[in-house]
Amino acid sequence: MPVISKAQPTERDIRLLYETVRIAHKAKLEGNHPFGALLADKDGTILLEQGNAYEEGGPAMHAETALMFKAGKLYSPEFLSECTLYTSAEPCVMCSGAMYWTNVRRLVFGITEKQLLALTGSDDQNPTFSLPADEVLTHGQKDIEIVGPVEDQKLIAAIVADHIGFWNH
Repeated sequence: MPVISKAQPTERDIRLLYETVRIAHKAKLEGNHPFGALLADKDGTILLEQGNAYEEGGPAMHAETALMFKAGKLYSPEFLSECTLYTSAEPCVMCSGAMYWTNVRRLVFGITEKQLLALTGSDDQNPTFSLPADEVLTHGQKDIEIVGPVEDQKLIAAIVADHIGFWNH
């Protein structure tokens, strides 16, 4: 039975989540949805970063999934098991699966899928699942640490800022 442990964010986690905000803002400026993700090694060094990448693969190319595709090609599963996926919003079912299959064992996210739904409403571009990442990952066979959602109000406001006015409710 897998162990899905919950933890509080460290100062490093908060700093790296702010980087996902920067990535999400850049994605929005480039015409993509405002989501950002990055992969960091066990020391907190950023290895890869990714915004939503619809131009690369259509609507299924979420930031986290695109990032995991790249990571899986560049690094071994053993190395990735000690890395962390940082993402501005809780990964959806697909992105949680990509993280699982790539063997990343730690997830840090800013806002929940439920908070995201409140921002996107019924916009056809982002029909969110009402299924938290921990519920998805609980059904796997790997021990995974999940950190999130964050409670830092300044960080939450920074994440939310790029979503306000973006979605057509």
